[in-house]
Amino acid sequence: MSTRWERIARETVGDDYAQRYAERFRAMAARGEDAHGEAAFVADLVDPPARVLDAGCGTGRVAVRLAELGYAVVGVDLDGSMLEVARAEAPDLDWRRADLARLDLGETFDVVLVAGNTIPLLDPGTLLDACERLGAHVTPGGVVVCGFGLDAAHLPGDCPPTALADVDAAFGVLGMDAVVRYGTWDHQAFDPADGYAVTLYAEPRR
Repeated sequence: MSTRWERIARETVGDDYAQRYAERFRAMAARGEDAHGEAAFVADLVDPPARVLDAGCGTGRVAVRLAELGYAVVGVDLDGSMLEVARAEAPDLDWRRADLARLDLGETFDVVLVAGNTIPLLDPGTLLDACERLGAHVTPGGVVVCGFGLDAAHLPGDCPPTALADVDAAFGVLGMDAVVRYGTWDHQAFDPADGYAVTLYAEPRR
């Protein structure tokens, strides 16, 4: 049975969606466009060699860049075809196949990064479990960073939007607050009308 992401990817891109997704970002880089906003965001939060979990890593674009910057990175995704591309791109990096709603790596990270519309592309009914599992992989004092689209213009195919309030509540069950929110990966101010949010979740400082 395919996941929500796999169904949408095949319907909107085709069966070779993993390769075409990677090629899209290679083309951006070839045009001189910045394809590393998420990695730059992490670099502003913590210095290497901090440990970073790229949750929903896809074809590995962000994880590869973070490794180049000196971070200790683990990339996790449920989609085997996306991970195949990631392993071909960077065979020496730590790639693991896992469902975020059941994630149990037995280790923790300074930053858990959840980018690329991973949150709204979760299968129905798994948001609370996924947020619990993501939060369980954060070191004391660490953060979860979630960036995703809030409306149809920023989401693929027929992916339904996920309300920020629902994500805030899911992390709130763990005692993690939305400590800061931006509208882009380059720290522009958040405006709900712009259709995108990047949020840092962390335990309140005592």
